[in-house]
Amino acid sequence: MKLLLTSSGFDNPSIFNKFIDLVGKPANKIKIIYIPTAANGEDDSSWIADAKKEIIKQGILKQNLMDFDLDKNPNYDLLNKADSIFVEGGNTFYLAKRFREEEFIPKIKRLLNKGVVYVGVSAGSVLAGKYIDIASPFDENKVGLNNFNGMNFTDKIISPHFNTKEKSIIEDYEKRRSNKVLRLNDGQALLNLNGKEKIIK
Repeated sequence: MKLLLTSSGFDNPSIFNKFIDLVGKPANKIKIIYIPTAANGEDDSSWIADAKKEIIKQGILKQNLMDFDLDKNPNYDLLNKADSIFVEGGNTFYLAKRFREEEFIPKIKRLLNKGVVYVGVSAGSVLAGKYIDIASPFDENKVGLNNFNGMNFTDKIISPHFNTKEKSIIEDYEKRRSNKVLRLNDGQALLNLNGKEKIIK
């Protein structure tokens, strides 16, 4: 299993370089399944266009960044072409709801078992972890989700975009859950390679 759970995507060159290493292909040969679904749970999703441009700037070909929005009848045949599945940020609870409704999590697991690299950004990283209610202070649970289990690809509980102003919020959550939270600053990522984990800065 190859996971690259980021706070803010490929803004740190070290993270993108590790992504290239994990996939084992040059950037212009990599095919990415791009899942922007979490953004549909926000009031404004116009930033997605700029987020895609930033990925293309890294050398990924536009035609190889394949849109796969679960809200727009995606082409499931595209999954067979994937070198990487890239789960974009947005509303964590909306993303979890849609993944469950579409029974998409088993499909992701099958891809990961084939060596496909999972990249999470913000909500996409939170959902890959153990619990997602760490997002409660930052994302509105508009969908009324009651099941706060993540996909558990890592046993970490991930809080992206961390800054010191949130220290007490995170500490209160840790006491309530009796679990430690992995705080990720923007520009950082958790690398999980076959269960071995380290932070990329």
